[in-house]
Amino acid sequence: MATHPRTHFENDRLSGDFGATRALSSAIAAPLSDADATIQPMPDASPAKWHLAHTTWFFETFVLRDHVPGYRVFDARWPFLFNSYYNGEGDRHARPRRGMLSRPALDEVLAYRDHVDAALAGALPDLPSEALILVELGIHHEQQHQELMLMDMKAAFAENPLAPAMWPASPQCSGEGRNPVSQDGAAGLRPSPEHINWIEGRSGLAHIGHDGRGFAFDCEGPRHPLLLAHHALADRLVTNGEWQDFMADGGYARSEYWLSDGWAWVQAEGAAAPLYWREGAGGWQRFGLDGLQPVDPAEPVCHISYYEADAYARWAGARLPTEGEWEAAAATLDPGAGNQLDAAGPVRPLAATGSGLRQMFGDVWEWTMSAYLPYPGFKPAEGTVGEYNGKFMCGQFVLKGASCATPRGHSRASYRNFFYPHQRWMFSGLRLAKSL
Repeated sequence: MATHPRTHFENDRLSGDFGATRALSSAIAAPLSDADATIQPMPDASPAKWHLAHTTWFFETFVLRDHVPGYRVFDARWPFLFNSYYNGEGDRHARPRRGMLSRPALDEVLAYRDHVDAALAGALPDLPSEALILVELGIHHEQQHQELMLMDMKAAFAENPLAPAMWPASPQCSGEGRNPVSQDGAAGLRPSPEHINWIEGRSGLAHIGHDGRGFAFDCEGPRHPLLLAHHALADRLVTNGEWQDFMADGGYARSEYWLSDGWAWVQAEGAAAPLYWREGAGGWQRFGLDGLQPVDPAEPVCHISYYEADAYARWAGARLPTEGEWEAAAATLDPGAGNQLDAAGPVRPLAATGSGLRQMFGDVWEWTMSAYLPYPGFKPAEGTVGEYNGKFMCGQFVLKGASCATPRGHSRASYRNFFYPHQRWMFSGLRLAKSL
């Protein structure tokens, strides 16, 4: 985590960011009933009520309890319920059974949030620098949980045969105005609705990792040199229409495109399309927070696993980018641009527009072929919060960029999202790369 000298401006900025972040979480959950907020569709997901309480527990535990003399915990029984994975904070309720927490009710959790919000707002002007650092960490932590809450709400509503919509559908994106792309460099790729442009990436010595300016999670550093071979990146994300070409060509049934573990996953899961796709009499539909909608061939494919992304890249005669290739290409781009989360409402990937290297931030997280491992010289943050990232550096792959469910301003080129290769309920897609 980056450190900052304490100033009144810093306190004012943190106060504004804290209030805006907490308000967005409440707005995301506002349409939910108590039952909606309680159910847990699978062990990897958590109920919305739990996300609202856990992010509150984070501020209460690491800021108010530890840095505000005289603060009394709202309910001494709740840390057991709403601790996530911090072993330094003791035992906790089993993650797969969070959906069994019918009590406390949603209204009680919202009252808990109000209590902690008021206490932190009152304490903020007098907090020491080490506590302000934790407030900033807590804000970014809650932004992560806002995306998780949307992911998990989508997974929960998808289990309902009625396919209920969380918000009204936004207008269909027609893709008009997209830049006509040439077929330069497209040799070897299979037919698709729109061929891509290849943009040569930086080669030679590059530096990746956070540069120390502003906030970053500990896993984003230290910044270090990396040697990049000659390569090119696709100028845009892979679309639903192109994914349908892969499906029509038997992509899910042809073992030659799949890693061994991936092929075993396909067989075990019976996977034949991205998650949330449903085939009906009128063609393919996808389920979203705006209900069941036709699959738009121009939009980026979403909700695919690492195994699927890798298989598609092989089928297309290409590969996934490395983390270093992606980050070097994004270093000069605006991480606050693109289709990202600004307010509660329907979130969905949109078709590419413009020209050049597009969709690097927003729409979907992009799988890379890089394992989530520590950078040279990595040291976790001190204390219990050091459990935040470092202990997960095994068996997962890095995704870069941001998605339509990522709060705008949360991501940056050095940001390292990570998931296991079989997981796909997150807003994940892919961009092709190739060696030159």
